[in-house]
Amino acid sequence: MNPPKTAFSQARRHHDPEIRGFASDNYAGAHPEVLAALALANGGHQVAYGEDAYTENLQRIIRSHFGATAEAFPVFNGTGANVVALQAVTDRWGAVICAESAHINVDEGGAPERMGGLKLLTVPTPDGKLTPELIDRQAYGWEDEHRAMPQVVSIAQSTELGTVYTPDEIHAICEHAHAHGMKVHVDGSRLANAAASLDLPMRTFTNAVGVDILSLGGTKNGALFGEAVVVINQDAVSHMKHLRKLSMQLASKMRFVSVQLEALFAKDLWLRNARHSNEMAQRLAEGVRAVHGVELLHPVRSNAVFARLPHDVSERLQKRFRFYFWDEAAGDVRWMCAFDTTEEDVDAFVAALKEEMAR
Repeated sequence: MNPPKTAFSQARRHHDPEIRGFASDNYAGAHPEVLAALALANGGHQVAYGEDAYTENLQRIIRSHFGATAEAFPVFNGTGANVVALQAVTDRWGAVICAESAHINVDEGGAPERMGGLKLLTVPTPDGKLTPELIDRQAYGWEDEHRAMPQVVSIAQSTELGTVYTPDEIHAICEHAHAHGMKVHVDGSRLANAAASLDLPMRTFTNAVGVDILSLGGTKNGALFGEAVVVINQDAVSHMKHLRKLSMQLASKMRFVSVQLEALFAKDLWLRNARHSNEMAQRLAEGVRAVHGVELLHPVRSNAVFARLPHDVSERLQKRFRFYFWDEAAGDVRWMCAFDTTEEDVDAFVAALKEEMAR
């Protein structure tokens, strides 16, 4: 039986592909090499729910980056990856220590608490980064039945403020957490950007320094959809397959998630994309520094630029380029670059910023 012909004429483009903004790296489309990989994986039948050849091959690729014991569990999205990973390393009475600005605390709609049943113990940080001393503000009360038990330290690499941990900083966190019987989770939705910034392999600040479990990002770095929970310390988790299913993150046609991650991580596409988006953020920051009245708020270490400028200027500029306020009351904004951001995009944005500031 021949498959039905696809009526491509019925599909229409509803957007201008030349328009780019600085709101989020999630706004970008999929990298052409990822789309090509999806087409390669299509056709014929493959066993569902992860027993396919692409998911099997992904394990080899993941071990090449994160060590011989690493195992990848592809999921649909970053929130799902974080919720599944954190459930895997906590008991029902467990709590997670994280930065107050962490994505799991600010931008996941309460999913860790509501869907994962987890208590988040937050710590204010000046730059989005935890330290052993900051962790100790919440690392207590393990025998107190009136308090959720701290069982995990979760850090983001790179952080929500665009800053990056060094390997030594993560090693210190892991040693401190493990000494207290806690495990360490890394939200790596932008792990590739951190590696590009540090100019180091991802293993140097994950498995090599004691990280137990990792949420590995794909969507923000060129994938169409899909992330993975990477279990590094097999002794730290239990029943991952059941947790993934229970959390509604088990893809039936998993080959189409796995092949995207293969396209990114088998060679160097992940690093090429991350380096480019980081470089565009640096170019943007350099242009902004020359604009009188605009203040850069944090060192630019990845693909995010945080700035403070007059509120009315931001509102006018948003009509020309899409971006978000970070703290609207203070006038703080966030500008994100993506793998497909061009030098011309950045230069046009800086020129528009200068025009609006001069009005």
